[in-house]
Amino acid sequence: MSEDVTAADQPEVPAEGGIVAEVARMSPAELAAHEAEVAEAVAPDREIEVAVGDTLLAMQDVTLQFGGLVALDSVNFEIRRGEILGLIGPNGAGKTTCFNVMTGVYRPTSGQVVLEDRPLGKRKRHEITQLGIARTFQNIRLFGEMTTLENVVVGADARHKTSVLGALARVPRHHREEREAVERGMALLEFVGIADRAADKAKNLPYGYQRRLEIARALATEPKLLCLDEPAAGFNPAEKEELMGLIRKIRGDGYTVLLIEHDMRLVMGVTDRIVVLEFGKKIAEGVPAEIRDNPAVIAAYLGVPDDGAA
Repeated sequence: MSEDVTAADQPEVPAEGGIVAEVARMSPAELAAHEAEVAEAVAPDREIEVAVGDTLLAMQDVTLQFGGLVALDSVNFEIRRGEILGLIGPNGAGKTTCFNVMTGVYRPTSGQVVLEDRPLGKRKRHEITQLGIARTFQNIRLFGEMTTLENVVVGADARHKTSVLGALARVPRHHREEREAVERGMALLEFVGIADRAADKAKNLPYGYQRRLEIARALATEPKLLCLDEPAAGFNPAEKEELMGLIRKIRGDGYTVLLIEHDMRLVMGVTDRIVVLEFGKKIAEGVPAEIRDNPAVIAAYLGVPDDGAA
């Protein structure tokens, strides 16, 4: 946000604890109406060309080699609009590499990634974000000196249409986009449960709040596909339960989710389907019950009964 924007240009940011206190005073009916308004503000406002249940993104015979090392070996799977797809496998199986190929960090040696029937080809990372794929990271990557709200507004910039010259000239559309980004940013922070810390620097947030902030910033780009890379890393059991609820809530608001996660209870409890990788190859695909009982998966990844695999 630019420093020369006047107070009248920006919506008021509630003081710390303001939203929490306000929500606490609401009746059940008022709370339900408020949550519906927040969900509507957070829901993606962009055209998605495929129907719910149809293929949104497809990995088509994707192979990635680093010299003589084959990181991905003819990987094929699809992600359907409106689902939560889990991508699991032992360390080194190629899970994060799949994310990196989808988001333009790596270009496949052969094969292609197709979004809404269009190959991503050699598009750059920011172009892929604009097309509708957003991600979080195993290692949190926030702007520590920026406030919680400012971190989310940065994500919204990916959807802005004002040119650089227009922003420098402070054209009316730039003012409008800035105002809308702040309003939506506050709604996203409330959606993920950290609106009371909007004015705090990101580096001062508790670890769990930083994880939620990364998710909010990714959602600010209005992705067609949200990719979550180990979002429960470092969480205690109660925080994992809350995260499962948040992921379901995100899907319920109209987003499609791809989830990498080592915690098998979380994966089995929140996903609609699961794809399993081992040594860069897909070895299984199916609903959680099928994956849980698959001998190849048990041998390659679980290794022990599910009760001991968390």
